[in-house]
Amino acid sequence: MTNPNPPAQPLLHYHPGVFDHADEKGARAVILTNEGEGADTETRWRLETPYVLELLSGALKLGPDSLVLDYGCGIGRMAKAIIEASGCSVIGVDISAAMRTMAHTYVGSERFLAVSPAQFDLLVASGLRVQAAISIWVLQHCLAPAEDIERIHRSLAPQGEVFILNMPKRAVPAVVPGTGTFTWANDGIDVAALLRGRFTLRAEGEPDKTRTPNMADAGAFWMSLVR
Repeated sequence: MTNPNPPAQPLLHYHPGVFDHADEKGARAVILTNEGEGADTETRWRLETPYVLELLSGALKLGPDSLVLDYGCGIGRMAKAIIEASGCSVIGVDISAAMRTMAHTYVGSERFLAVSPAQFDLLVASGLRVQAAISIWVLQHCLAPAEDIERIHRSLAPQGEVFILNMPKRAVPAVVPGTGTFTWANDGIDVAALLRGRFTLRAEGEPDKTRTPNMADAGAFWMSLVR
């Protein structure tokens, strides 16, 4: 069985700066990477965004009174979609200050706020709770996903709902010391096992291959969970 939380690889340095971009084009490219022929960033953005919204709408009960956590919100791709579809309010959390700044412009709604993980922790410590949480193509990149999953769990109201879309193979941004070489490292952590250990699983499946180009072929999965 895969170890859900093996020790970190000592020969790599975590490099979250890969997510910092000066413009929206660069941000889009790292949010939805070019995965090969027929799956460039713009194609993925166009095909995948409405499809993920369909998955979210089927898994979460959202309305104007809902407060949703978008964990790893990037420039607000899915936050914008769910606000426009349901009228909910969204708190986006992202480690990249550049992404958070662009998110406010991209989403363009008073129902949206983007904060850092540290700022979000302060809000939760002060009593903030959300009714639902989403995390789309994010946990595969996190250095310590068990900590991120715990942050999501801590922020949810009782019976709060969670929707995850993720790759099974880890892709942690890292630099090999002494070489300066960048790589997407696979540390072997089983994110799905961590999620099952912290939440109650309601449903799971694989995304439609025609609407998530190359990602489903690589084993992408979605999970609907509850606190």
